[in-house]
Amino acid sequence: MGTQKETQEEGVNLQLMEDKEKGGYKNSVHHEDGEGSPLNTEDYDPHMHRNVPHPTTNIETLIHILKGSLGTGILAMPEAFANSGYVSGFINTLIIGALCTYCLHILVRTQYIICKRNRLPILTFPASMQIALEQGPKSLRPYARASALIVDTFLIIYQLGICCVYIVFVATNIKQLVDYYWMDLDVKIHMLIILMPLIGLNCIRNLKLLAPFSSFANVITFVGLGLILTYILDDIPGPSARDAIGPIGKFPLFFGTVLFALEAVGVVIAVENNMKTPKNFGGYFGVLNIGMFVITILYAIIGFLGYLKFGNDAKGSITLNISQTDITAQAITIIFAVAIFISYGLQCYVPVEIIWNQYLLKRFENSPKKLMWEFITRIVVVIITFLLAVAIPRLGLFISLFGALCLSALGLAFPCIMEICVLWPNDLGPCRYVLIRDILLIVFGVIGLVAGTYTSVRDIILSFM
Repeated sequence: MGTQKETQEEGVNLQLMEDKEKGGYKNSVHHEDGEGSPLNTEDYDPHMHRNVPHPTTNIETLIHILKGSLGTGILAMPEAFANSGYVSGFINTLIIGALCTYCLHILVRTQYIICKRNRLPILTFPASMQIALEQGPKSLRPYARASALIVDTFLIIYQLGICCVYIVFVATNIKQLVDYYWMDLDVKIHMLIILMPLIGLNCIRNLKLLAPFSSFANVITFVGLGLILTYILDDIPGPSARDAIGPIGKFPLFFGTVLFALEAVGVVIAVENNMKTPKNFGGYFGVLNIGMFVITILYAIIGFLGYLKFGNDAKGSITLNISQTDITAQAITIIFAVAIFISYGLQCYVPVEIIWNQYLLKRFENSPKKLMWEFITRIVVVIITFLLAVAIPRLGLFISLFGALCLSALGLAFPCIMEICVLWPNDLGPCRYVLIRDILLIVFGVIGLVAGTYTSVRDIILSFM
């Protein structure tokens, strides 16, 4: 999205702050006890008031969702299944996929209610979180302002983590080919070589301009997956040669990897806000459900078959298990290196949007060098991900760590907290079943965060010893 979109969102947030100073957000109707607000019945549809300069079609939005999720995560699924077993892995991948999709629906639906209630066309995830807490239970209101910063922090860490993983992945796969055809160079040298092209890719400011790149990346990704399936199915062992259920101590690694792979909350919010017809995003056969269904099934299949093929020797990417002496294997490596390289631009878009739009734009709004400072921000973000990738080039553990640490909160806990606040206290359903359901999902997310982060950090430390 370009500067018009950024200016619009910044204006929305400034307006929210002005309304707050005047004694509350516009059109927020509180109960007599001062807690919560009923669903707004006024004839205001936020979708009809969005002014997006470069809206994406349903197909373009679906492409962005597929590309946002069909990244390095799917190639790490065999290693995830090695940590869980093929039966446990397959079933739990479907369960986690359903939970991720459901929580994304909660997030999008809750944001719509907040926008409708406050007569605002569009809101970011952090702004929605802050308003939800400010208009929710009294006990949570003191934490409203901090909640926006917390969401921003998690989003930035997660998206930068994805970018780090992508750099490690591309450099590692290039190294395989260079080692075979030329000479053995350190993987950090390959990271340095791709640094300038990544900076150039991240300087594309319009999300719509990334759609053709995403389309191309999707096509070659599916071609690569087809070649991988052909390779895997060749002389594949039977299930009896593998564990149906893995050790419980490794399950947090499985959980973190699958969550990292399936949950693309930052991309989902960005593309939904940029849709030409956002009403087509939800629903049983909406863009979100179609995209997540395809992604979850693909992940389960690749994980299952990859684990049967490679067993406990499965690495952080299937491409690292494939012998580079075969032309087909080399084609697979090149395809995925190119696809993940292209995807870097879409994933890096989210942290740049947050850092620039929410924290830096107001400082340079009237500066004649505003555009220059925006490009400096984009370049610095790429350099930060490069330095982190150089510091910890552990692909599989990196994936599990960022999945467990960030997505347990962003994808599971935070949307449920928002829904509780928005529906509080009289719209939580019979016997307050919505409250009970959301609390259970929050507890599940917190457990996943603690267990997954601890296990991943422990294994990263051990890998350096």
